[in-house]
Amino acid sequence: MMHTAVGWHVELEFQEDDQHTKAAALVRLPDGTEVRAHGHASRHRTDPNQPRVGEEIAAARALNELAMRLLTKAHDEIDQASGRTSHPIHV
Repeated sequence: MMHTAVGWHVELEFQEDDQHTKAAALVRLPDGTEVRAHGHASRHRTDPNQPRVGEEIAAARALNELAMRLLTKAHDEIDQASGRTSHPIHV
């Protein structure tokens, strides 16, 4: 049996100021579809300024949303192919 290696690349971009970090996540699927998601992090004014921590939190939130969008997309495709409502896909 032959196995095919498939790879997806997820892009993350950040916009930051002293107190806010926004992350945008994008994955391009082999069929040309793009799935996008966003995440946000805020620094409390008394916390030290640690941009990398803000990026990690915003990225995690964007990737979590991206994962949910991919699950919904897959669920919709299963329903379309089968002509019925499928069982929920759990994370």
